[in-house]
Amino acid sequence: MTSMAPAIPAPTSDERLGAHLRGLRKARGLTLTQLAEAAELSHPFLSQLERGLARPSMASLERLARALGTSRVELIAGSEPPRHDHDAEPSFVLAGDGVVGPFAEGTARLLVEGPRRFEPMEFTGANAEPGDHYVHAEDEFLTVLEGSIVVSFGPFGERTMVVGDSVYCRSGVPHRWHSPDGTPYRLLIVKETVHGGAEEPIEGET
Repeated sequence: MTSMAPAIPAPTSDERLGAHLRGLRKARGLTLTQLAEAAELSHPFLSQLERGLARPSMASLERLARALGTSRVELIAGSEPPRHDHDAEPSFVLAGDGVVGPFAEGTARLLVEGPRRFEPMEFTGANAEPGDHYVHAEDEFLTVLEGSIVVSFGPFGERTMVVGDSVYCRSGVPHRWHSPDGTPYRLLIVKETVHGGAEEPIEGET
């Protein structure tokens, strides 16, 4: 009689998030200590997060997202169960579906599920204050769907953008946007996929 090997339990959401964080950290060339300092978290706590042994608060997740040049909604998406690409079948996200979460000074809804090479999202906001500049390692495309915004590119100045206007922002360029009078606006944002390397095995504490 042939004995069957015991089933390997699927990773929990905390373990998937930890693996995603670890992969992003290594892709950014950061050590645990460097990321912990940048995110104002303790080294032991970050180590536990990466091993799926702790769960971050929303505030801690936001600090990690900013330190890694990404967003909470993208980190949350990275902790979702993996979906396999079967025969290149199209992946649909219906209106009202998709992962939703904080992004910059507003809210983003991811417009794709499963394996992808880029991250399209619908962004909604009404912030009258610009907030901090964001800098990340991925290129980003933005077009205005509703309302108008003022976009700042740090040393490259700022521009007012209205419906139909678009901009392509290269990796490493600081950027932020706001609505001076607080009028709601809606954007389509497309980013390169944030590679978290979720399948990478845990190595020594580096």
